[in-house]
Amino acid sequence: MLEFVNFINGIIWSPFLIYLCLGTGLFFSYKTRFVQVRFFREMYRLLLSGKSSDKGISSFQALAVSLSGRVGTGNIAGVAAAIGFGGPGAVFWMWVVAFLGASTAYVESTLAQIYKEEDDGAYRGGPAYYIEKAMGQKWYAWIFAIATILACGVMLPMVQSNGIGEAVEQAFGTAGTLDTALGVISYAKIYTATAIVLLLGFIIFGGVKRIAHFTQIVVPFMALAYILISIVIIGLNIDQLPHVFMLIINDAFTPMAGVGAAIGWGVKRGVYSNEAGQGTGPHAAAAAEVDHPAQQGLVQAFSVYIDTLFVCSATAFMILITGAYNVHGVGDAFIIQNVAAEVAANSPAFTQMAVDSVFVGVGKPFIAVALFFFAFTTILAYYFIAENNIYWIRRTFKVPALTFMLKATIMTATFYGTVKAADVAWGMGDIGVGLMAWLNIVGILIIFFMSKPALKALKDYEEQRKAGVEKYTFDPKKLGIKNADIWEKKL
Repeated sequence: MLEFVNFINGIIWSPFLIYLCLGTGLFFSYKTRFVQVRFFREMYRLLLSGKSSDKGISSFQALAVSLSGRVGTGNIAGVAAAIGFGGPGAVFWMWVVAFLGASTAYVESTLAQIYKEEDDGAYRGGPAYYIEKAMGQKWYAWIFAIATILACGVMLPMVQSNGIGEAVEQAFGTAGTLDTALGVISYAKIYTATAIVLLLGFIIFGGVKRIAHFTQIVVPFMALAYILISIVIIGLNIDQLPHVFMLIINDAFTPMAGVGAAIGWGVKRGVYSNEAGQGTGPHAAAAAEVDHPAQQGLVQAFSVYIDTLFVCSATAFMILITGAYNVHGVGDAFIIQNVAAEVAANSPAFTQMAVDSVFVGVGKPFIAVALFFFAFTTILAYYFIAENNIYWIRRTFKVPALTFMLKATIMTATFYGTVKAADVAWGMGDIGVGLMAWLNIVGILIIFFMSKPALKALKDYEEQRKAGVEKYTFDPKKLGIKNADIWEKKL
């Protein structure tokens, strides 16, 4: 199974996808005149403004939902894997893909706002919607919708729940084992999987509003607590910070694991973590109630900064400063070995060991709790994304049972992922991320060259901002943007 998964990943995550992610981010950064830098203060202002409505959630709630998708296992176990397989220089490439990817996040999220629809009393949207309306290619939208349901309903939840199971077992032990049809499983993982599935069912059966309210409380709290712990660890070892920073920079270009490994793992785990270009963030962006599509695009761009430049960097600095990592070479060899060889890089173990080296006896349980909230809210975001694509399909095939089937499937996948081996879970997750990234990035590039709707929206927003308007408006017909039905009705 693992060999097959790795074979598929080798095809999907070829150098073409790595450079497509970086190249698209650079292209949109140039075309938007580096919107991620010019509008940084405006992003922060918009983050705290806006209100929800009966149909849509607020900008902050939409940010929290998308952040719950971005801030997950990738920020803890994913960063560890990037370092473990790509060397410290992989962190630099995570920064690069985040900085450039912020412009990609602006484009895809603005498109989601422009082409959103109202369905079942709520705003819904995402790549399937804007591919159909802006590209005019419904067959391509079908491919994306099906791929996203498989990725977010089956593959990606397994990675998140697996991280929780691994962290709990690392922190509290196995509590014994049980021989099952799925193999030998620890009771710790069985209890953890059961608790996750019960809580997940309670929330997802409550709808998008319950998801939004839960994430807007949990996401800021868990991110702040995690960053505070990292600041303490970095502060206690501040004399090593310049050395670690130079290690990251130097290894990015002459890395011990090879330039290709550093770039490949940095971009792969960067895209997995911040989701820029992956096509997941636009689903939450479409659900927001805003005066102008560009506003939510800017807010979503800011979320990429929070995810990678803050949370991922916090993890990387903790691991590198404390030396709690190995760097894998060819086969079973290690280029650097600071911890036991059996410690899996595709797990939260490096991060847990780094925190535990300073907060002895507390670090492992703290990371387990933090990872629970990080990963659990990400699973909620995945359900929300998959549900949006189910709603898109139901416009053609009106089968009410599809939503229930999705809920049952994601709960089953979550349980399975919690108790299975990390390598298989991560491999499946990478397949899901890669498929969505290929389909979405190609889609937004084609849309850009066809009609440039996201760029037109940015220019319109800039003009209104310079004019000092009290309330922003959006007239798609005036800008030559077709099929923006929701916005046409607002005029």
